Amino acid sequence: MTIPHSSDSPDGQPAAPALDCGICDRLVAFRRDNQSKFPAFHNAPVASFGPLDARVLIVGLAPGLKGANQTGRPFTGDYAGDLLYPTLLRYGFAEGDYGAHPEDGLRLVDCRITNAVRCVPPQNKPVGAEIKACRPFLASELAALPRLHTVIALGVVAHNAVLAASGLKQNHCKFAHNTRHALPSGLNLTDSYHCSRYNTNTGRLTEAMFHDVFAGVKAGLAA
Repeated sequence: MTIPHSSDSPDGQPAAPALDCGICDRLVAFRRDNQSKFPAFHNAPVASFGPLDARVLIVGLAPGLKGANQTGRPFTGDYAGDLLYPTLLRYGFAEGDYGAHPEDGLRLVDCRITNAVRCVPPQNKPVGAEIKACRPFLASELAALPRLHTVIALGVVAHNAVLAASGLKQNHCKFAHNTRHALPSGLNLTDSYHCSRYNTNTGRLTEAMFHDVFAGVKAGLAA
């Protein structure tokens, strides 16, 4: 797979954007602005986190400005991670302690995390062209995990990005919280509302609802 502005990937590793990826003009401009405002931040595409032999891949939307864009690890340092990582620990998909920074020693087990868009977008809202530009990286993630069984899509954008990266149209299956879709590739796609502060503050997603998603995935792996 040849991807403009991507970093060279070792054999067996998924393709990833270079730290100075220049594919999306708007995201590049936002990155440069943040490099001036927050020089100590990561301020670059955020790499996936977790082992390549994982059976579960979690796909989020994009790095948060003061979360993954700051720390360089998906869902680390913001509210979404405060819900996601304890949930992963609860259901055996992680070991250690979540300290909201990449040196906390937390390790993922049978689970890997990535985003549909690798760079932080303004107002946490990537546009369609940016999602499309990052699609080859997500497709490469899906192809690089030999034991992949279930993809958990956090939100509609992630759901649609997984379908597109799998060569499917968006109307192949509709997003629905805590619903599993069997894809033609043999993968299971499980949907969840995104674990954002907005969704939990409004009651759209509760901790119990989020736990139910991972309990179901855990049971599906055991079966």
